[in-house]
Amino acid sequence: TVSQLVEFYFYFFIFIALSVFTLQERAGTGAMTLKSVLLRQLRPGGGASACSPAQHSRRRRSWVWNQFFVLEEFTGNDPLYVGKLHSDVDKGDGQVRYVLTGEGAASIFSIDESTGDIHATRRLDREQQAYYTLRAQARNRDTNRLVEPESQFIIKVQDVNDNEPKFLDGPYTARVAERSPVGTSVVTVVATDADDPTYGNSARLMYSILQGQPYFSVEPKTGVVRTALPDLDREVRDSHLLVVQAKDMIGQIGGLSGSTSVTVILTDVNDNPPHFPRRSYQFSVRESELVSTVVAKIRAVDPDEGPNAELDYRILDGDGLGIFSITTDSHTQEGLITLHKNLDFETKSSYMLRVEASNLYVDARFLSSGPFSDVATVRLLVQNVDEPPVFHSSVSWMMVSEAAAVGTEVGSVLARDPDATNSPIRYSIDRQSNLERYFHIDSGTGVITTAQPLDRETVAVHNITVVATERLDPSLTGKAVVLISVTDVNDNPPSLAIDYDTFVCENSEPGQIVQTLSAVDRDEPEEGQHFLFSLSEAGQNLSFTLRDNKDNTASILTRPGGFLQRDQLLHLLPVVISDSSRPPLSSTNTLSITVCTCDAAGEPRSCRQGAPLLLLVSLQSAVTAAVLTCILTLLGVVVVTAAIRRRRRDPLTVVAERCVQENIVCYDDEGGGEEDTEAFDMLALRHLNTTGQSHQTQARTLTSTSEPTSEGNWLFLPFIRERLQQADLDSAAPPFDSLQTYAFEGSGSSAASLSSLNSLDSFNSQECQQNYDLLKEWGPRFRKLADLYGHRQTSLLKHVFLSLHDCCHHFHSESKNFMNI
Repeated sequence: TVSQLVEFYFYFFIFIALSVFTLQERAGTGAMTLKSVLLRQLRPGGGASACSPAQHSRRRRSWVWNQFFVLEEFTGNDPLYVGKLHSDVDKGDGQVRYVLTGEGAASIFSIDESTGDIHATRRLDREQQAYYTLRAQARNRDTNRLVEPESQFIIKVQDVNDNEPKFLDGPYTARVAERSPVGTSVVTVVATDADDPTYGNSARLMYSILQGQPYFSVEPKTGVVRTALPDLDREVRDSHLLVVQAKDMIGQIGGLSGSTSVTVILTDVNDNPPHFPRRSYQFSVRESELVSTVVAKIRAVDPDEGPNAELDYRILDGDGLGIFSITTDSHTQEGLITLHKNLDFETKSSYMLRVEASNLYVDARFLSSGPFSDVATVRLLVQNVDEPPVFHSSVSWMMVSEAAAVGTEVGSVLARDPDATNSPIRYSIDRQSNLERYFHIDSGTGVITTAQPLDRETVAVHNITVVATERLDPSLTGKAVVLISVTDVNDNPPSLAIDYDTFVCENSEPGQIVQTLSAVDRDEPEEGQHFLFSLSEAGQNLSFTLRDNKDNTASILTRPGGFLQRDQLLHLLPVVISDSSRPPLSSTNTLSITVCTCDAAGEPRSCRQGAPLLLLVSLQSAVTAAVLTCILTLLGVVVVTAAIRRRRRDPLTVVAERCVQENIVCYDDEGGGEEDTEAFDMLALRHLNTTGQSHQTQARTLTSTSEPTSEGNWLFLPFIRERLQQADLDSAAPPFDSLQTYAFEGSGSSAASLSSLNSLDSFNSQECQQNYDLLKEWGPRFRKLADLYGHRQTSLLKHVFLSLHDCCHHFHSESKNFMNI
């Protein structure tokens, strides 16, 4: 800019006038000095002193330096001249060569080897590096030896105003309370300038507000932002955006500037009272609403926020002051009107309330503007509903004696219909509360009577629920709890408190206490328990006596005479215990006392003679249990064996047919198993109708040998076929064929036997005439039977059993498994 250019030339001329460096050669001194404007040293008389070589006894330094200065940000096309080096040894004949080393040598600064002129070849920036330290040498050009000692000097970069102010912490956010006084500090903004603060005004800043007036102001030198108006209202405007500027050169024209934004948020104060949007409200409430139910909500408006907007509601007056109450919802700041007592439309149908809303926290500074509260009227209309019956008391206590007979009146309950219709009431007892049905209630009067005998020792208090139902509308019911306490009568005799395990030593002294007894009684008389102890007259014992301690305990004492195990091991003492009720009840309890051998301290050491008896009893019980177990086991085995033998006695045809039905292969050779279907022909079973004629012929041939004149047996064959056909066509039948065989054996049967083997007696006489070659024509199923009947070396009965054994091998395996189970 023009101002920067003017400033540059101003400082440049000063620099030229005061700090132009040249080397001046002085005769005889051999020193190298800076060519500067120096004042001669004046004598006291005012004359100037002359310097001569004879006046000095030592050689001066060859290098005398001042600081070099160079302006930053030089924008010229040529290198910037910095200064000149010259040595006294240099005679101008070109024998001296100047060398420059150190920071920036050759890269930033260059030197003319012959003249010693130093130039800056690059633009410098003071903010990056403020000065450079370099070293100068003067060397002989031919020998390259130092003609002068090396010396160090500094080139300082002189500042120009080339950096604008910056707000490193911006943008800013600040908070201030609304309605704060003028001049209240809001925030302090700080800008920094990278220029040299010790040189000129390049880093001297001045602050100002570009945006945000007239609400806020900023101090020019410190940057403190303050309020400028007294009535900043958050409810009107809750935030302000400011733009603050910082300018260097003390704010003068030509200075550089920077800006930042400041967001000022106004915080709330309680400067606004609450108010209701309406003067009156109206709500409807059903009379069946339960107590503590919220029946209405009202809300006052407060433009403040946070704690300053928290409200408190209260009922000032009205005819519903005791019926309703009001509380504040802390989340919504609503007034919740809650039912405090039950409503009855028939008694009162409307209520009026005056409700006040006020702030919980009030700022005293603003009380002069008026009260921080508001009042509204609330009207509540009660709606009529059909109510269920209501009992006079929700919980009733009754008492009945446990000796009361069935049908005794215990008490009564009363309920009414609160509606104007006054519907009749029907009473009942909830089954869940009267599972044993101890009580009954009259459905019309509500009178409760006993339905079963009572026992206080079983149930002392009965808790039943009585239900009242409107007859006109059975859906409306009311319930009440009735607690029936059963009073006690003396119906249980006392008994010993525990089963005592008592022993006495053989060497016991007379009068020694063997056992102290106590008693219990399930009854609970009002005056408390009082027991009387005595020994039964029928069982007076000469070895022991009983002493009643009069405190519901008794002591068993020994009598003179001593005790011996071999004479009597166990003493049974009958103790009579009676209570003090009217009439008294008593019971006889047997106390067992074992005689033991004791040590000197009276501790039992051996009661072995009593052990055999107990052991015998235990062994007898164990033996009895073992015998019963064996008997039951044998019975099970017998039953299973009988079942197996019964199955073995099934007719041959049934077994064979079952084998066919289950696809069982019957033969002596191993192999094949269930997969072998070649041993018999399944077509014989699948086509019974087509092969029936041939089977009839075969059956007729066999039958003719045993019953040659019986034709009535063939009447069963159509019946069997019909039943078999029905089984084949029945889709609900099992997946296997079910063939039932009707064969009547014995002389008592009206039909003759269907078996070809009539009896063993007929075998000897008929075996020789019977032709068994027909069996070979019946297919592979009868092949083994034909082979057996074709050989007469063994008896027919043996072959039959062998055949049955082979055919029913699978059946026997299952039977064995069943036996194992």
